[in-house]
Amino acid sequence: MADKKKKKGAPAGYPPGGKFTLKKEKKKSPAGSVLMWSAVIAAVGYCSFTTITERADIAEKQKILERLRLEEEQLRAENTSYQSIISEDDERAYMERIAIEVLGYAYPSERRFYDTTRS
Repeated sequence: MADKKKKKGAPAGYPPGGKFTLKKEKKKSPAGSVLMWSAVIAAVGYCSFTTITERADIAEKQKILERLRLEEEQLRAENTSYQSIISEDDERAYMERIAIEVLGYAYPSERRFYDTTRS
């Protein structure tokens, strides 16, 4: 009988102490459930709206950035031409180019033809 010792305590499958306690199930009120789902739907709606508006702002900012990059390239090209003008030793060549291209001057022996068919 030494092998068959009885253990003190609760039988198998019972909680310690051998006592069961019944938990009362809380009844969920329909108003609380509706309120919870309303809050979840409102949060999802807000997040969706915010995401859409942020993506629209990002697309607009990318267009502005691209336009600014093009403007930067143009300004750099213009700056390069100004640098070449400044570095020129011959000011006469610069003045001649400005007179011909900008002011429309010509040499006395030079003939210029203009297309007058275009409006």
